[in-house]
Amino acid sequence: MGPLTGIKIVEFAGLGPVPFSGMVLSDLGAEVVQINRETTAPEANLFARDKNIPDRGRRIIRLDLKSPAGVATALRLIERADALIEGFRPGVMERLGLGPEVCLARTPRLVYGRMTGWGQTGPLAQTAGHDINYLALSGALHAIGRADGGPTPPLNLIADYGGGAMFLVVGLLAGVLEARNSGQGQVVDAAMSDGSALLMAAIYSLKAMGFWTDQRESNFLDGGAHFYDTYQCADGKWLAVGPIEPHFYRILLEGCGVADPDPKRQWHPKSWPAMKERLRAALRTKTRDEWCALFDGSDACVTPVLGLGEAPAHPHNQARQTFVEFEGLLQPAPAPRFSRTPAAIQSPPGSPAVASNDWLTDWGFSETEIAQLASAGE
Repeated sequence: MGPLTGIKIVEFAGLGPVPFSGMVLSDLGAEVVQINRETTAPEANLFARDKNIPDRGRRIIRLDLKSPAGVATALRLIERADALIEGFRPGVMERLGLGPEVCLARTPRLVYGRMTGWGQTGPLAQTAGHDINYLALSGALHAIGRADGGPTPPLNLIADYGGGAMFLVVGLLAGVLEARNSGQGQVVDAAMSDGSALLMAAIYSLKAMGFWTDQRESNFLDGGAHFYDTYQCADGKWLAVGPIEPHFYRILLEGCGVADPDPKRQWHPKSWPAMKERLRAALRTKTRDEWCALFDGSDACVTPVLGLGEAPAHPHNQARQTFVEFEGLLQPAPAPRFSRTPAAIQSPPGSPAVASNDWLTDWGFSETEIAQLASAGE
């Protein structure tokens, strides 16, 4: 019974931020119906669907959206929905007969969420791209990486999921709230390039204030500062070190046995290279876990850099149940936490199933119609 219980979402199956958005909404209690299309595209079979965590928690139906019957069924579902999610290039939904004009005419209160890389308008709107491309245009990619190397792709966390999926979720929820007051829906144009740029607001602020240079590994948050970086230990494993505040910084130095000739110059970039070498030498003298034990419970802001196989076993993650095993699949738990209406995984990810009346009845379909869908193999 999550906070979005009673909210209905229609999701047109896609990649990256679209299923992630659907997962978050489902975890928060929304009923999400994922419409899958018959496709021979090679990317459709990249992942084992029963292990594809972002697909968890869905009602799933397979429709031929190139047929009048498939479009009609999709519109029937949309009639009962509070919001819709699609992630095709601009114009695809319109060509299918499922664009905003058609859907809002059927369901005036519908919030129509559109997830693209470049947005619905602009010179690049029809151009292909991926996380790394959207991130590149925002200025974020240029800022990430070492000074002696090129920009480092930060997985696909920033544009796909941070700048894309999470802003789409925020936009949908804001739209649904507004529609409850006005009775009118609207289109939410969520572009990963826009979201990535907005995530850089604080960095652009620092640049405007003169506290950020446009060179990698030259600033206090990009690995330039000795007090905000990763360090390799005696066993080859790594520590994340981040005591920005002077009182936390002193704890780090005391624990490492490192003396700063002038602690008041912690924030002077000219002092960073020499201090970084001192810390590198000191932190190479013990294993990662020895350092973690030494700093355990302190405010030195020292943590282990955990691999994917290690993270679920960390005591803090176990205490918080940050990772859970659901029907045999270990996966990140829903977030954030709610005191009264907790989020929860509604069902495991799986292959598209034959439509059944356990949910289609609630979406306005008769027993005869449900039987027709099942006989058509949808």
